[in-house]
Amino acid sequence: MFEFIGFVRRNWTAFNPPQAAKAADALRIGLLGASNIAPLAIIGPAKSHPEVIIAAIAARDENKAQAYAKKHSIPVVFKSYQELIDDPSIDAVYIPLPNGLHYEWALKSIKAGKHVLLEKPSTSNADEAASLFRHELLKQPNAPVLLEAFHSRFHPAWQAFLSLLDPPNITSAHASMVLWDGTFPNDDIRFIYDLSGGTLMDLGTYMVLSLRQMLGTEPEECLEAVPRLMPKGWDQKCDQAMKAKWRFPNGAIADIEVDFAGKGAYGQPRIRFPRCSATHREVVVKDSSLPAGREHVMVKTITFWNQMLPTLWHRIDILEAHTIRNINDKKAIKTWTEKSYKKEYVWADQGESKPAGEEHWTTYRYQLEEFVNRIKGREGSGCWMDGEDSVNQMAMIDSAYKKAGLPLRPTSLYK
Repeated sequence: MFEFIGFVRRNWTAFNPPQAAKAADALRIGLLGASNIAPLAIIGPAKSHPEVIIAAIAARDENKAQAYAKKHSIPVVFKSYQELIDDPSIDAVYIPLPNGLHYEWALKSIKAGKHVLLEKPSTSNADEAASLFRHELLKQPNAPVLLEAFHSRFHPAWQAFLSLLDPPNITSAHASMVLWDGTFPNDDIRFIYDLSGGTLMDLGTYMVLSLRQMLGTEPEECLEAVPRLMPKGWDQKCDQAMKAKWRFPNGAIADIEVDFAGKGAYGQPRIRFPRCSATHREVVVKDSSLPAGREHVMVKTITFWNQMLPTLWHRIDILEAHTIRNINDKKAIKTWTEKSYKKEYVWADQGESKPAGEEHWTTYRYQLEEFVNRIKGREGSGCWMDGEDSVNQMAMIDSAYKKAGLPLRPTSLYK
């Protein structure tokens, strides 16, 4: 009962956050685009952050921008993206535009001296990512802060999950999410190649990041990638679903499955809750009670349920599979499993430079905290996604498209 009450209270507050009094030096953030994700990703989180004000918006359709601004109490509407980033009163921009526009508007914003919170995927491909994150402007003193908005990695639960892993000794890893058919229409921008669409560029980015973080390194090779293309009559350079597998330097094999139109038996909608897991190498457990010629071995598997939105609900399963067996012929004498669970909504190791956070803080709120900390020059939690991380992320995505025989998402003409 208490857990249910906590669930309701946490999620009600997450979507109805308290309004914080704003500091005199609060960052003034402008939104590029009247996007569906911004209320969850930054407008809501900004309400409880004393150092953030959502100050302005610009959209292609000015009438849409005016209605959006009225709905979300945004005081200023600019006529164009360029007008917004040129305004000296705007400190930072949030860019949730279609993937194919990320590179251009992130670079234009940096040239205008703005800090940038850039929705994932950061760019259309690895070459674009390298050009953006290694740009000379970002190497200058007091350069703008550029962050790819992989919000899930900023939550304490994700960091608690990673702390349970032993990356060099992981033998296999998996990450998956399946949404039911009809979640998005076939003409959604997610499925337009010229806008750098594809399921791997959307849901898939989370699963690719999960593998990279679990293994703590970059893959050596994409072993296979099997797409299901958009239905005939739609953009067949875009994947509606993707299964892919990589080999990592320690020999681990890691795979993903993502699907925006899951179908089960008899064509019924299919859904798979987001999860990721890692299985470790077998280890010998010291056991002085065993007779000569026998050994005690254990294989540990750690699973994170709902790594994408852990504030709503999550669970970390720690499964230990134990075996007593003969040393010579490996014949099992006895087997059993031990299972424990873990949840983490606030930082367990908080300190003066690392406040605990709040149980109702979403992944986006934790991300915003670190974005502001970095701009203000504060240490914060230590969670971050640097430029090379973003470049490597896109390289892994590219490797799957190449293996699948699909074209890489198109490179922007903007310089």
